[in-house]
Amino acid sequence: MKRLQIVFNAVFILFGLSLGYAQTATTDEATTERADFTIAFGSCNKSAIPNLLWDDILNTNPDVWIWGGDNVYADTNDMQELQQFYESQDSVLGYQKLRTQVPVIGTWDDHDYGLNDGGVEYIFKKESQQVFLDFFKVAKDSPRRTQEGVYAAHTYDTPKGSVKVLVLDTRYFRTALTKDTVTKKRTKPNSYGEGTVLGKAQWAWLEDELNTSTADFNILVSSIQVLSNEHGFETWGNFPHEVDKLEKLIATSKAEGVVVLSGDRHISEFSKTTIEGVAYPLIDFTSSGLTHVYSSYSGEPNPYRVGEVVSVVSFGTLSFNFETATITFKMIGDEGKVLGILAQGFK
Repeated sequence: MKRLQIVFNAVFILFGLSLGYAQTATTDEATTERADFTIAFGSCNKSAIPNLLWDDILNTNPDVWIWGGDNVYADTNDMQELQQFYESQDSVLGYQKLRTQVPVIGTWDDHDYGLNDGGVEYIFKKESQQVFLDFFKVAKDSPRRTQEGVYAAHTYDTPKGSVKVLVLDTRYFRTALTKDTVTKKRTKPNSYGEGTVLGKAQWAWLEDELNTSTADFNILVSSIQVLSNEHGFETWGNFPHEVDKLEKLIATSKAEGVVVLSGDRHISEFSKTTIEGVAYPLIDFTSSGLTHVYSSYSGEPNPYRVGEVVSVVSFGTLSFNFETATITFKMIGDEGKVLGILAQGFK
């Protein structure tokens, strides 16, 4: 009982984060509990520089790998060139091994979308979507080929419980950002009610998926952070009414175990907030990047942060225990070094 109470209250363990390096703790040493289901995810990846983590990702025995965006760095209007970037990633031996053993799903962010900080205005988004779907081996006759946007639902049923993964598209419909012309920050929040992250059709889809979900856990994959909102880069916080709308939906839908996975920032961190009417906290687990990071990071505000920022290459895992309704979140670096753990109960 004491051990379960500690898990329920969210235990956070850090290994040498003040120096930006992990100690010798490994994934196996970090937790002795066997997971009923495991997600591994990450973002910000370049095939032209060393891909160090694919063997470590496989060693966590994930049931699914989730790309969180910036899966390649193309930034191009040339679809043949974009395809070549994806083909280059497909040729990375470690990734080849992973995708032959583990289901692969995911979303995009701006650099694989095709336009830095791009949104609804990108004129080649329809073409880029088809190349994206090719990379994910989506069938040519799939409804996803005619849908606008790359959002998708994936449900994983196990003998002990189920996990629904709702992959969001924060690019295709996202309207203009507001530049910050007063401070050194790149952007500032739009006027309340101005603009959208997901767009009308995707919001309707998300509302239906959460309102009808019977899964034990519901994982939202957002390429950009939802909670951290003061750094001046891209975030749902640039559209504060959209954050409010999402939190209200989580509450009214009564969906179980809603969690956000995000990327983009070239740092990894845990953020957490409470939502009125929801018995568990909303966690936004940011994992970024897989091959390159904000190595000169020296601090930035995040009122929702739990623990410290990790600025070494890493990926994230979520280990689910259906009996205790808990998830153990882990940041893992090269050679399986555990950089941070957050264990959270959802009942």
